[in-house]
Amino acid sequence: MQSQDVAQRHAPISENSGPADVEQAEAALVEHYPRLVRIAYLVLPPGLGRSRRVLTAHALVQRALPRGRGRHSVIPAQAAGREGDPGYAFLRERVLRTALEAARPRKGLPRLSQLPPLLPQVWGLRLFPRSGGADELALDQRLSALSGPARAAYVLRGLERLPDAEIRKLLTAAGVDDPGGALASANGVPTQPGLLSSPEFDPCLLQARPTDLMRRRQHTKAALAAAAALAVCGALVALPGGGWGPDGAAAPSYAENPAAEAALDPGRLIRVSPADWRTAARTDFSVWPARGPLTGDTALLRRALAVWARPGAKVRVSATPGTQTGGPAGPPQLLYAGKVDNARVVMFYDGLRIARYAEPVDGTQGAALDFARVDGATGAEASALVLGRSDGNVRYLTAPWVKKAAARDLTKPDADATALTVTDGITAPLASPALRPGGCASWTVLQLTDASGTELTTDLGELVPAHLTAGRPGSVGEASGAAGLRAWAPFACSLQAERSAGVRSVNAWAFADQPLPDGSGAAGWVCTRAETWRGDGTAALAQFRTPGAAVGAAVAKGTDARACGPRDPHVLAGVLWKSAAGHWYLLAAGDKDTASIRAGGGVTAAGQGQFLVARAEQGAQASLKGTLADGTEISGLR
Repeated sequence: MQSQDVAQRHAPISENSGPADVEQAEAALVEHYPRLVRIAYLVLPPGLGRSRRVLTAHALVQRALPRGRGRHSVIPAQAAGREGDPGYAFLRERVLRTALEAARPRKGLPRLSQLPPLLPQVWGLRLFPRSGGADELALDQRLSALSGPARAAYVLRGLERLPDAEIRKLLTAAGVDDPGGALASANGVPTQPGLLSSPEFDPCLLQARPTDLMRRRQHTKAALAAAAALAVCGALVALPGGGWGPDGAAAPSYAENPAAEAALDPGRLIRVSPADWRTAARTDFSVWPARGPLTGDTALLRRALAVWARPGAKVRVSATPGTQTGGPAGPPQLLYAGKVDNARVVMFYDGLRIARYAEPVDGTQGAALDFARVDGATGAEASALVLGRSDGNVRYLTAPWVKKAAARDLTKPDADATALTVTDGITAPLASPALRPGGCASWTVLQLTDASGTELTTDLGELVPAHLTAGRPGSVGEASGAAGLRAWAPFACSLQAERSAGVRSVNAWAFADQPLPDGSGAAGWVCTRAETWRGDGTAALAQFRTPGAAVGAAVAKGTDARACGPRDPHVLAGVLWKSAAGHWYLLAAGDKDTASIRAGGGVTAAGQGQFLVARAEQGAQASLKGTLADGTEISGLR
């Protein structure tokens, strides 16, 4: 059925297709508005800037409807659009035509599409799509190098899935002189429909930032308004019974601040000596030395600090959940400055956050600014940072106390780790599970060895890798031991669910081995719990694995729950299981402190001890309650 739909979408409408009236176009606009805006955004010239491209894309789509409301207004039938909708096809051609006009040079007066849009308009804010990953950034840079018609051809092929013949017709109808050349140029960029559909290129899913506040102060109207406000405030203070204003003794919003100015001075950056960590009372980011060949590049450091304080329209800002993105309160600590792959990278630490600045080496405009919260990090949690990702690999900057680094496949507990070369604290690239699309057949983690032992961390798509542990809550150990590796192996791929969630550490606890009712052995129960840097958003997964199965399955989840954690080191979970004889059972298990388990709802049963087995119907749903040996009541994860 799906292949039939795809074929229909690509099939052209015959010359005898009926026309679409204005009502059809209006219906198509409402139904496909996000997709049309995405097309316009991708085709518009990147030189407009991301914020103006967003507003212009919305303006072009909103102006795509034909003028007039008459019931008999006629729109000529075009090539097949979304599921053969002529209204959509007409709007798509109009959007393409006006978006391409914006990219064509013109003598004399500019076209309407080349002017800043009158509507929609947002004052005091810049709107731009959410930042993507390294793959989205690379695709955006490749598309910016193409001409407008070539970008249109690429989008029609990759996003609309149109054949080349239909693309030529659409480009010709949109006024392109050489559609064949546009297609040939588009062939130089690999088709990646999944990336074109990502939030990076969605002008309907937006982030907001203030405009350049310092530049606003320089405008005459803003100065007059500030002067008028100051006069009014002065008059109010002079009135009898007056007193402090709402801001007390604070300086005006745009007044110069010595602390803020010091934070932008590269000469005041904190630089730690390479030997300080040996005598420090703590092993955290505060004792990391400044490394990298560009630590003396004052111009680069000044740009990085200025962008941190005032990110412009072409800066892509991202942050882990719960992390503030404002500028530093004072001079931050420099951790690294150097070239990583095709970017110059600078990393700072301000006592609470890691800030990573990256700019293209080739001098093209635009930069990336990433933040991660690291308050309270010490030991293994402060042993590595992500310097960069590219081509499915990740490079780490390791702590000065790290002696050796290696890569290990978490799904293969008996395999040896592969040693990684470490140069000036930077590891050789290793596969990043955070960048891998599709299924999960392996999970590569970073293994670090220092004087205190060996620990495992994993890339979950953020600046700070997550620390992996194993064992009962309250007495967990490193996952690098034999027992920890065996506990993690069947459940390594469940870490996919924790990507980009601000995860600090993940613990695996094998809390029960339950005998199966058909005598085929015992099933393993494991609880994996992800702790976050911000405290909330924790996730506990109860996972179940039958004998001989290579991987386990998540059967219950608790979000912001205390179960399976240091504050509540107990867990109860259940699953419907089908035996080899074809019978369905409710299996429930708790940790060793569980004295009894009760089931209600679709299955009614009770039993003593940490296990419960009851016959059930396929699809039955049950709620679980348990009692611990000390009489405490617990509920099952759901």
